[in-house]
Amino acid sequence: MGIILVEICEGSLINTIDVEAELESRYPEVAVISSECLMACGLCTYSPFAMVNGKRIFAKTPAACLEKIKAAIETELKNLP
Repeated sequence: MGIILVEICEGSLINTIDVEAELESRYPEVAVISSECLMACGLCTYSPFAMVNGKRIFAKTPAACLEKIKAAIETELKNLP
């Protein structure tokens, strides 16, 4: 079984939600890593975002972003061996 990596920039607006607790409790295949900077050229200060297995996910609100992250995780789960 593979691991799905969710990376979050410490400055991202998504940090108003406890993404790590939300995702890791629901998806045992997910590892949430918080980084000082994900080199997304300031996106973190304008929009809630995260990286799911290297794919940028963002939305207008933290809650909407979390839902998109969950959808991306579900897609990744379907592609795991």
